[in-house]
Amino acid sequence: MAETPRQAIDNLDKAEKLGLMASADAWMAMRRLRNQMVHEYIEDMAVLASALRSGHDFVQQLVAAARRCIAEAERLRLL
Repeated sequence: MAETPRQAIDNLDKAEKLGLMASADAWMAMRRLRNQMVHEYIEDMAVLASALRSGHDFVQQLVAAARRCIAEAERLRLL
């Protein structure tokens, strides 16, 4: 879309304004959860189960954002 790359939060705010995602704040929460799960060894099974449930709750938002991005790329004839 010829946007100049900026800091992640600025890019997310722009994507939200363009309608590519429902919420930049929700995306940041997903990113924090991803970082926790990837970079920390979670020994407490209750914490791990909670993180996995939270991740599962984000699946619909991720799929919806991906579909909107694909639709926009097709509209712009980038795909």
